[in-house]
Amino acid sequence: MMSAPAESPYQLRQRIRRGQHQGNTSGLAAGFVQCNLAILPVDYADEFLRFCQLNPRPCPLIAVSSKPGEFMLPEVGEDVDIRTDVPAYQLFEKGEPTRQVQDLSSHWRDDLVTFMLGCSFSFEEALLADGLEIRNISEKVNVPMYRTSLPCKQAGRFSGNMVVSMRPMKPADAIRAIQICSRFPAVHGAPVHFGDPAQIGISDINQPDFGDAVSIHEGEVPVFWACGVTPQLAIREAKPPFCITHSPGCMLVTDLLNSKLSVF
Repeated sequence: MMSAPAESPYQLRQRIRRGQHQGNTSGLAAGFVQCNLAILPVDYADEFLRFCQLNPRPCPLIAVSSKPGEFMLPEVGEDVDIRTDVPAYQLFEKGEPTRQVQDLSSHWRDDLVTFMLGCSFSFEEALLADGLEIRNISEKVNVPMYRTSLPCKQAGRFSGNMVVSMRPMKPADAIRAIQICSRFPAVHGAPVHFGDPAQIGISDINQPDFGDAVSIHEGEVPVFWACGVTPQLAIREAKPPFCITHSPGCMLVTDLLNSKLSVF
């Protein structure tokens, strides 16, 4: 019996647009780049761009909308409408989260600039292909994410500490993961830390700040990657009057190939 063909990014985005998928996007549309979002008023855009340039590990820039107010983004995929094609969005006012929504059509403004940043879900595919388990995928939950004491470099009004995502692994697998992810600087690159969470300011590994806790088995160590939720904390510091991000774990799935991001 033949298996059904894999869902394409376009098909997935259409389901999201119709409200038929509202959860996280980890493990979906294998082979294609997923992006974190930061959507800001134009008078904050230059400073945020500089923040991304100064902090490429947590904020690896994939694409930027070509002009303020543009919501169709053909540079990252067929018929991509940034107002409707992400499962959930987080709205902010003066740096404070106000509400989550599934559609931005009634919130869109003609002064908004969209930044699309690389996401760890893209490098998960390379780890799986090498036979490494990704615990959040095997347990069917959102990846655990934590605030840390690791400072980002400031750019104008944007500053703050790094957020990391965590995947538990045996030490030998952690070393292999470092080797694999070093090939993908456009999607966070190699881990920033593994081992004792307290060394990077995490007090309780079982209580993530975002996402869901996962099992850590005997003989495993937590492995931490820079995470695209970091810009949300920087936005809270900058306090723009209005902005939008993705909800943690709910990404823009593009038509760009992960294989094109590898440096070798």
